[in-house]
Amino acid sequence: MNQRGNRKTQIGIVVSDKMDKTVVVKVDRMVKHPVYSKYIRRTAKYKAHDELNNCKVGDRVVIVESRPLSKDKCWKVRQIISSVQ
Repeated sequence: MNQRGNRKTQIGIVVSDKMDKTVVVKVDRMVKHPVYSKYIRRTAKYKAHDELNNCKVGDRVVIVESRPLSKDKCWKVRQIISSVQ
């Protein structure tokens, strides 16, 4: 049975904080090449909602899936793991 409230979470690094209440988070993942069996790094960028504008470039953050907040933004910043001074 599928339960409500199970949301995806990702850990990534903030690469842009120039927008108001929005940050761009880069998430890396390792995938195995189907033929060569070598691991390759794949990156994805997500726009995440940062209500208090606390995140700065270089911060490591946890983002969680949410309802669509704008055309491109459907993630929220849950927690700042490590901050850059």
